[in-house]
Amino acid sequence: MSRPPDHEDAAHAALRRVRREGRWWWLQARHARHVWRWVLPMAVLLFLALVLLRAPLANWFWNEPQIEQLLDQGDRALAAGRLSVADGSGARESYQAALALDGDRSEARTGLARTAQAALQQARDALAAGDLDAARARLALARDLQVPQREAEQVAQQLRQRGNAHAGVAVLLGRAEAALQAQRLDAGPDSALPLFQQVLAVAPNQLRALEGREDALSDLLQQARVACQAGELARAAALLDSARRYDPGHVDLPATQEALNNALEKRLQQANQALRRQRWDSAAADFQAVLAAVPDDTVARQGLQRVIDAQLANAVRLAGDFRFAPAEQALATAQDLGASERALATARQAVAQSRQAEQALQAPGAPRAQRERRLRGLLTRIVEAEARGQFLSPPGRSAYDALREAQALAAYDPRVRAAAQRLLPASRRCFEDRLRENRVQAAGACLDAWQTLAPGDMTLPAARRRLAQRWLAIGSERLGAGDLAFAQQALQQARHWQPDLAELGDFEQRLRNAGGPG
Repeated sequence: MSRPPDHEDAAHAALRRVRREGRWWWLQARHARHVWRWVLPMAVLLFLALVLLRAPLANWFWNEPQIEQLLDQGDRALAAGRLSVADGSGARESYQAALALDGDRSEARTGLARTAQAALQQARDALAAGDLDAARARLALARDLQVPQREAEQVAQQLRQRGNAHAGVAVLLGRAEAALQAQRLDAGPDSALPLFQQVLAVAPNQLRALEGREDALSDLLQQARVACQAGELARAAALLDSARRYDPGHVDLPATQEALNNALEKRLQQANQALRRQRWDSAAADFQAVLAAVPDDTVARQGLQRVIDAQLANAVRLAGDFRFAPAEQALATAQDLGASERALATARQAVAQSRQAEQALQAPGAPRAQRERRLRGLLTRIVEAEARGQFLSPPGRSAYDALREAQALAAYDPRVRAAAQRLLPASRRCFEDRLRENRVQAAGACLDAWQTLAPGDMTLPAARRRLAQRWLAIGSERLGAGDLAFAQQALQQARHWQPDLAELGDFEQRLRNAGGPG
C-alpha cells in the first residue's frame, strides 16, 4: 500500500530543513574557530596589562580625589591660620600629604610656600604683641618650610633684641613693685608708674605690670582727691594730669575730676567774696591758686586783674596822701601779680607827681610865691580853654595841657584837683565819641588824657582793651583791602594799649601770611 503524496512532500521539507540548519551550525562553528584565533591572544594581553599596570590605574582612580581633598583641606586650614597641627589637620600637614601622593603637584608646593609666609607673619605679630615664645615657634616653622633666609633673619634679629630687653623685665618689675609698696608713685624715673610703664613697653601683656599700674593709678588719684579736700588745687591738678597720661580711661578719673571741679568752684567763690570785701591779698591768693591748677580759667584771670587794678589805684591814692612807702608796696604787689608795664608806668608817673608836689610844698618861701603866680596863670589858662571848648586840643593850648603843667607844679592843690575833676568827664566823653567815630588815633589821645587825670580809675583797663580791639578790627578791614602798612600800625597800637590781648596772635599771623613783617 503506498503513502499519499502530501505525506511525502512534508517529509522532504523536514529533511531539507534539517540539512539547512546543520549547514548553518557547521558554518558557525567553523567561523568561531577563526575568531578565537585572535580573540584569545587579545584577552591574554589585556590580562597581562591589568596585572602590570594595576598600581598606576589604582592611583588614577583613587588618589586623584584624595589629593584634591587634601589641597582643599590645606587651603581652609591656611585661611583659618592653622598652619601646623599635631593631629594632621594643619595646612602644612595637608599640603605635605598631597605632595607625598603626587610629587609633581605644583598646587601643594605653592601651598607650602604660602604657609611659610603666613608663619613668618604670625611670628611678626606675636613679636609685636610681646609673645616671644609664640614668635620663636612660628619662626621655626617658617624656616622649616624654607622661607627666604633674609626675611627670616630680620625677624630673628628683632626677636633677639626683644629677648635681651625681656631679660631685664623681672628686675624692672621688682623695682616697680617695691616703689609701689613705698608709695613712690610718680616722683621721678625710679617711681612705680614710670617703671611699670617701662615693663609694659617691652611686654604689653605682662599681667603683674598691668595690675601694678592699676593699683598705682588708684593710689595716685586717691592722693589727688585728698589734695582737693585740703585745698591744694595745683597738686591735685598735677596728679590728675599725670594719671590721665598713663591711662585716660581709668575708672577713678571721672570722680577725681569732679572733686577737683568742686574744689575750684569753692575757691573761686571765696576769692570773689574777698574781692567784694576789698581783702585784696586774700582774693589774689585764691585767684592764683585756681590759676595754678587751671592756667586758662577766664573767671580767675579776670578776678586777678581786678585785684591788680585795685592795687594800682591804692598806690596812686596812698601817694596822693604822701604815704609813699605803702604806695611803693602796692606797686610791687601789682607787679608781682602780673600787672602790665603800661599800667605800672602810669601808676608810677602818678606817684612821681605826688613826690614832686610834696617837694614843692616843702620848698622855701620866696619860690613859693613865684610858684603861686605861675599856678594862678595856669588855672586861668584852664578856665579860658574850657570856655572856648578847647579841652584836649589844640596841642599846647588846650585846657588839658595847662592842667598837666599845674599838676606838675602842685598836683594836690585843691584848685588843681577841682580843675582835674572838671576835665575828667570831658576826657571820657572825648574817648567815647572818638571811639564811636572809629577815630582811633584821636581816641588814644583822649585816653592818654583820661589816664593822666585819673590814673587809678578802675574803668581804665576796660577802656584800653576796647581801644586795642578797635584798632585790630579796623586793621583787619584794611588788611583785607591789602593795606599792609596800616595793618602793621594797627598791630603796634593794639599791642601798645593792651599787650596781653588774646586776639593779637591771630592778627599777627594773618599779617605775616599776607606778607607783612608781623
